[in-house]
Amino acid sequence: MIGLGIYWFGVNEVEDSLKEMHENQIFERAQNIDDQFDYLEKSLSHWAYDPRFNSSLLNLNYVVEFQETRDIVQTLHVLQGSHPLIDHVELFVDSAVPVLFSPHYNVLEADEYEFYQSILEQHKNMSWNRLYSIPEESNIEDPQPLVLIHSIPGNSNAPFGSIIVTLDRQKVADLIKTLTPYNEGATFLLNDANRVLVSENSTEEASFVSSLRDSVLGKADSDQEGSFVFSGQDETFSVSYGTMKRMDSEWTYVSAAPMSSITSPIVIVSTMIISVSLIGLLLALILSWVASKTIYSPIAKLVKVLDKDSKWTDHNHKDEFKVIENQFREMSMESQSLENRLTTQLPQLKNSFLLQLIQGYLYHYKEEELKERMQNYGWELDSHQFVVMDIQVLGLNESKTTIMKQDESLVAFALTNITEEVSQEYFEQCNVINFYDLSAVLLIVYPINNEVRKSLHEFSNQAMDVLNRVLKRQITITISQPTESIKRIPYLFEDVRKGKRYRNFEKENQVIDLETFETSNDVSQLHYPFEIEKEILQAIRMGQIHESEQLIREFIEELKGKGVKEINIQPCITQLFGSIQHEILHSSIHPYDLFQGKNMYEEISHIGDPEQMINWLTFEVITPFIKALEGKVNIEMKQLVEKVCTYIKEHYMEDISLESCAEEVNTNPYTLSKAFKKVIGVNFIDYVTKLRIEKAKELLLNTNMKMNDIAEQVGYRHSYFNRIFKKHIGIPPSQYRKQRINEFIQDGTERK
Repeated sequence: MIGLGIYWFGVNEVEDSLKEMHENQIFERAQNIDDQFDYLEKSLSHWAYDPRFNSSLLNLNYVVEFQETRDIVQTLHVLQGSHPLIDHVELFVDSAVPVLFSPHYNVLEADEYEFYQSILEQHKNMSWNRLYSIPEESNIEDPQPLVLIHSIPGNSNAPFGSIIVTLDRQKVADLIKTLTPYNEGATFLLNDANRVLVSENSTEEASFVSSLRDSVLGKADSDQEGSFVFSGQDETFSVSYGTMKRMDSEWTYVSAAPMSSITSPIVIVSTMIISVSLIGLLLALILSWVASKTIYSPIAKLVKVLDKDSKWTDHNHKDEFKVIENQFREMSMESQSLENRLTTQLPQLKNSFLLQLIQGYLYHYKEEELKERMQNYGWELDSHQFVVMDIQVLGLNESKTTIMKQDESLVAFALTNITEEVSQEYFEQCNVINFYDLSAVLLIVYPINNEVRKSLHEFSNQAMDVLNRVLKRQITITISQPTESIKRIPYLFEDVRKGKRYRNFEKENQVIDLETFETSNDVSQLHYPFEIEKEILQAIRMGQIHESEQLIREFIEELKGKGVKEINIQPCITQLFGSIQHEILHSSIHPYDLFQGKNMYEEISHIGDPEQMINWLTFEVITPFIKALEGKVNIEMKQLVEKVCTYIKEHYMEDISLESCAEEVNTNPYTLSKAFKKVIGVNFIDYVTKLRIEKAKELLLNTNMKMNDIAEQVGYRHSYFNRIFKKHIGIPPSQYRKQRINEFIQDGTERK
């Protein structure tokens, strides 16, 4: 009876429900297609604003600068692979010699240039186009593919080129085919000129699309979207249509599905219900007869499963329901224990989920899936929106301590605890994520109707006050714009991480509200102290670590004095490090060995405090470089002096000088004199004089040579020899000889 009732009274109502569900399904799928085209437009717009596609392309020699040419080709390959609908990507540059990357480099011929020049002369930053091959007035679908064009550079009123994205016609057709969920009927797209862009027709009527198009145009004049019933030759169709707003036009989508495909399931289901009902009635009679004999069987089986310790079997308890009750209580207690453990771990699970979310690892999830997961973790999300805040602690590295890492750990721990305590006074739903780089990120969830901006600033002021008192450090707080979309949260996180770089580079508390903050003027204020950079490099060459540190301080103070923001100071410090590294390379010292394989550019990108920048450049870059340079110079200097000493010992009797020795070892007198003093401990003249005096003393004692001959033997004139000998020994050479001979005679007499 139930089956017959459903068949006679429910068919019409269910048919209407199925039609409504079909229409909703079509509109949802149309929205998905619209999202695909939106993504293509946004993606191309993003690439068009890439700094690689700036005006430098007009003057670029693509053959000589092949590295830049290769990078452009790789960029076009990345863009081509960024979406499955893209067939290929071309870059047209209207330079003195017109160039086309397709995606490889080509020089355009005259006939090809006219075609691409005509595209550029449309004066549209972005446009959808078709390379029509049939007359405009024809109703026949054009076989040429869809083309999305964006001029470059993206923000220029006088573009010099275009990025041309050609879509794969078959894939676009397959995408449009999703508007026919039953794989029957027809679907197509119309442009703003009512021409068929792409279509899929599963009917056997050749003119079906043309007839349906005319009917839709008649309906679309009054309503932009809707549905109606269209009668074909052998079938009635449910037609749904609507519009898709593109960047420079408005498209109309049309989907026609056979009514029989939509309503046939209810007829089948009704017939099945009648059959199942009859079978069920017969089966119920059989089961009622069997159940009277086996009604106890499930209870016995349940008791056997629950009674793991065989208490009921061993003691022959008659009350099986008591056993079930006891086992149920034990299971309930275990369930409660597991629930308590889950509650304890829930904050860590929520933070882990948020960390994956804000870092973009959950991008492939849909909005509904993310919402469901967050609700499972305990968030209340209905009619709520989100705000992300970044709290950055500054000034930790003002003093050079040996326990810096411990200080950072303690500050990070205190930052998280204080932020959580203060946030509980202002927000019902707030989660704090510690990044262990002296910063924390807050995700705040609040009702849409609440005016929370004032509370955000009050919270910021109180949090800064407490953190200032406890940590004795300055705080920068960055507040994002609100959003109702969970998938937008990663972008808010990126916004606040970038936004805090617009802080003033002074040691002061700052609140940066991105909803009202203007960045254009701040970014343009770029100043670089070139003269101080030269002084820093000169101090490094002279090995003056302390002077280098003072000059770096002056370098940063000048940047701060110009009111430059952190976002502009960071490139200046990076440029200064690059100049220092240039000096390192000139000294034939490998940066990899000097810095022990560390990625110095990555380290400097994470430094946001002026004092830390000074310490980092001084102690992590300059000091190791100067020490390595000194070690290298000392070895070379010692080898140089040893060569000179050997030369002096072999030629001391000749007229040698500092200049002649310097020429002998291929250096200059100043360098040799400085090296001699540092390695030997005496200057060049004193060393030569001492060597000659020692040789003269040997000749005086061991030979009977005359004074004139001895003077010439050690490289002196006789008169100067007497004077220099007396100056160093205290007596003339003749007296020295007599005195030493008398001492030898006296010693010999005493021994006898």
